[in-house]
Amino acid sequence: VQGGEYGTTDLLSQKRRLAAAQASGDSLQRRVDSLAAYRKRVETDPATQERIAREEFGMVKPGEVLYRFAEEP
Repeated sequence: VQGGEYGTTDLLSQKRRLAAAQASGDSLQRRVDSLAAYRKRVETDPATQERIAREEFGMVKPGEVLYRFAEEP
């Protein structure tokens, strides 16, 4: 027998929603931790800084030649 505002089905539904919210929170926390680690690498790791400079900004070292391939319009 079920009745009232907070029946058994509502309780089960709330538990499922709570589990989903906790899983989402855990996933977001892992993402934040990953981004914090990446930020630290960008700030302190010369290899990461060099990779970003080359890939994002097209920078080259002295004596290197940069080749760019353009697609035909």
